[in-house]
Amino acid sequence: LAFQNPITLATEQASTSGTAIDFTSIPASVRRITIMFVGVSTNGTSIILVQLGDSGGIEATGYSGATSTVAAGSTAVSNHSAGFMVEPAAPGATTVRHGSVVLNLEDSTDNTWVASINIGRSDTAITTQGGGSKALSATLDRVRITTVNGTDAFDAGAINISYE
Repeated sequence: LAFQNPITLATEQASTSGTAIDFTSIPASVRRITIMFVGVSTNGTSIILVQLGDSGGIEATGYSGATSTVAAGSTAVSNHSAGFMVEPAAPGATTVRHGSVVLNLEDSTDNTWVASINIGRSDTAITTQGGGSKALSATLDRVRITTVNGTDAFDAGAINISYE
């Protein structure tokens, strides 16, 4: 039995510099994308975002849903707006993230994608979970990982995507 939609692993990108990491040229036939974080850190306290894009570029509005953090004795929750947040509150510059954001195409007629977020930290005992949705103006062909302020730079780890 042959697989009809095999999983394609992109080329891992070091998240050791720059303010955004882009994965482009995602085929139009893709129905699921997994964004994987391994030891990802930034040099500041801005929240990391996953943004979706199409031939018109990255879209920075219209994201719905929320992300929450569970820590010993406390929780934090924030709603998505400019992207899918991998954490709901400003982290410290020593925050180290591991985990994934899974994107599934929900409706191909209006290019609606849903996100499932599951991130754990290795610098402290905190996990983040979330979910959301975003309708694009055209077929998805790129994803961007950046920060809310757009100026904090990545300084450790690696990010990759797989798609099917």
